[in-house]
Amino acid sequence: MRIGELAEQAGVTAKTVRYYESIGLIPDPGRTASGYREYDQGSLERLTFVRDAQAAGLTLKESRHILDMKSEGQTTCEHTRSLLDKHLTDIDIQIASLKAARKELVALRDRATVLDPDACNDPHSCQVVAGHGQH
Repeated sequence: MRIGELAEQAGVTAKTVRYYESIGLIPDPGRTASGYREYDQGSLERLTFVRDAQAAGLTLKESRHILDMKSEGQTTCEHTRSLLDKHLTDIDIQIASLKAARKELVALRDRATVLDPDACNDPHSCQVVAGHGQH
């Protein structure tokens, strides 16, 4: 199949296909006599895997490593589980950071409701934010 058909079936753009090919995520498909790339079912399966892995939060580098392991005949379930565990930990850290940021924003908003706007006479800052981070 040609690049446009491959891209459409995999749900990506032709530019994405060329990029993945350039970094070795999908193998060089070879060319027809007229110079068109000609992809096989294996390319579609690899491309679909990479798309799905990205949707699951894996990086292109991680996807390539999994595909390399598969090409070498290795099993990948434990390796993939480990990658997913790492990403889950990263997400948990991000969630904690976002919760802390939200708490800070709520405190600033609450502070804004009790401060006297007439007392805000500093031309270089806002009393809602100024000095709040100092404890």
